[in-house]
Amino acid sequence: MTEIDPRRTALVLVDLMERLVALPLAPRGGDEVARTAGALARRFRAAGAPVVVVRVERPGAAEQPPGSALLPGVAEPGDIEVVKRTVGAFHGTGLDARLRGLGVRTVVLAGIATNLGVESTARSAADHGYELVFVEDAMSALTAEEHRASVTLDMPRLGTVVTASELRVAG
Repeated sequence: MTEIDPRRTALVLVDLMERLVALPLAPRGGDEVARTAGALARRFRAAGAPVVVVRVERPGAAEQPPGSALLPGVAEPGDIEVVKRTVGAFHGTGLDARLRGLGVRTVVLAGIATNLGVESTARSAADHGYELVFVEDAMSALTAEEHRASVTLDMPRLGTVVTASELRVAG
């Protein structure tokens, strides 16, 4: 069991966008990832912890591809929405300043794709000095091998890997 302090922790949901959730993902489908991430977000909001929802926009594109919106129900009033134009959610978005302004010291990560948007965001968060927690069953990748490599080789070097049921939000 991993317990987090909601006064110093933010949940960051990466790229739960219609077109990405619809991709053939592994080891679990995008709908399952979205359900688990949504349940996590409800737990964080109920404890008064900030929820950050991240989506990507292609830089220089006159129009974003169909399905570029967040899944309905991912963002709620009061959540922090971040639009990124790179793989990770920190570069050029002001996310670090917003988290520091809230007193956040721990970032809990979930989303799509495990080895791309989530891991890139995690590496930058680690560089910024945040403690990291990864919710393995609230992530997926384009292949099961990519997901497994991230959660067994890379992420444990950056923080703690748990399942949603192993994460306790104190409060």
